[in-house]
Amino acid sequence: MSRVIVIGGGASGMMAAIVAADNGHQVTLLEKNEKLGKKLFITGKGRCNLTNACDAETFFDHIMSGKKFMYSAFYGFSNDETIGWFEAHGLKTKIERGERVFPTSDHSSDVIKALETTMRRSDPAVKIRLQAVVEKILFDQEKITGVLLKDRTRLEADAVIIATGGCSYPACGSTGDGYRFAVSAGHKVTDRQPALVPLVIEEKWIQELQGLSLKNVAVCISKNHKKRYEGFGEMLFTHYGVSGPLILSASSHITQEMYGDGLKLSIDLKPALSEQQLDERVQRDFMENQNRQFKNALNKLLPAKLIPVVIQMSGIGEDRQINGITHEERGRLVHILKHLEMTVTGTRGFEEAIITRGGISLKEINPATMESKIVKGLYFIGEVLDIDALTGGFNLQIAWSTAYAAGNSII
Repeated sequence: MSRVIVIGGGASGMMAAIVAADNGHQVTLLEKNEKLGKKLFITGKGRCNLTNACDAETFFDHIMSGKKFMYSAFYGFSNDETIGWFEAHGLKTKIERGERVFPTSDHSSDVIKALETTMRRSDPAVKIRLQAVVEKILFDQEKITGVLLKDRTRLEADAVIIATGGCSYPACGSTGDGYRFAVSAGHKVTDRQPALVPLVIEEKWIQELQGLSLKNVAVCISKNHKKRYEGFGEMLFTHYGVSGPLILSASSHITQEMYGDGLKLSIDLKPALSEQQLDERVQRDFMENQNRQFKNALNKLLPAKLIPVVIQMSGIGEDRQINGITHEERGRLVHILKHLEMTVTGTRGFEEAIITRGGISLKEINPATMESKIVKGLYFIGEVLDIDALTGGFNLQIAWSTAYAAGNSII
C-alpha cells in the first residue's frame, strides 16, 4: 500500500483520489478552499456538462492541443466509461444537443456529491483535508517524499498527484500553484493564455448591442484576409465585445500573436440564405414597405437593437423613403447582413476564461500513467497540463481520463 497525496479537490483530483483508494492505497486529498469542487460547481452554468457522448474520432477532433498525448488515457477511461461510472455511483445522466452529457437533475452539485460520497465510502476511505494550502512538494534524489503545508506541517508520501487546475477562474482557487510545483521539480511550463474566453472588440458601436443574443448565426475569424475559424451557433454581445458558445469556441483558434491590426470577426446574420437569396428577400420587404422610412422597414430582418447599427454602417439615411433607395445601396445593406465586420483586439482575462491554454510540457510526462519523467512518484493531471479542448464536455473528459490513468498506475 502506497501513501498517496492528491493536491486539488476539483474534478480530476477527486477522481484520482477515488481510483487510487480503490486500488488499496492510503489517500489524502488536500484542498485549499473551504469546500470541494468550487469550479466544477459553476461549470455549464451550474449544470455541469460532465462529458460528451460522441465517438472517439469526434472527441479527438475537439482537442486543440495534446491530442496524441491523450490517446492512451482516453482509451483507458473513455467518455462511455465516464458516463457508466457516474451512473453506477448514483448520478443519473442525460444527453442533450451536441451529445453533451449533463446530470438529469441539472445540478452540478449532484456531480460533486457523487464524487465526494464515493471518496468517503472508499475502502480505505479518502482522507479529505480542506483549507490545506501546500507550500511546496518535497523530493529527494529524483523521488517524491511528500509535501510541506503553509502551516509548516510536513506530510510524507510515496506518490503526489498534482490536480491544481490552470489559471482560469482564480476565485475558485486556480492560482497557478501546480505550475510552481512543476518548475521546482525541473519541469518546463509553456506560455499560458485564457482559452474558451470572450473576445474584446475595438468598435464603439458594440456597446449599443450589449445584452443582445443571436441564434443560428455564422461567424468567420480572419487575419489579413486569411480564414482562421468558421462556426455556427449562438453568440452574445457585451459592453466590451462578444461572448456565447460560438465565440468561446472561436477563441480557441486564436493565438496571442494574432491580435492587433488585421484580426477581423465577421458575422453572417442570415447564413441560411445566399447573398442573392437575401437580396430577393430584402426586395420583397422593401416592396411591402415602399412608402415607409428606412428605419421602420427592417423589423422583420433584424432584432430592434441591431437596426440602428446596421443603418449607420449602410450609409443610408434612416429617414430615407424605401422607394428612394438605390440598387447599389440595397446591395450594400445585403453585404452588411452577410458580413457584419468588427476588429478583435484581444480576449478577456483568466477571470472569465473557462480553461487555460498551455501548461506543463507534455514531453516530460508519461502519457500512459501521467507520471513525471523527472521525479518518480510525481503525477500531473487535468488542466495543469498543456492540453485544451473546445466546449461541450471535452475538457472535463480530459480531467476524468488523466485522473484515472494516474490513480490506476500508482504501485
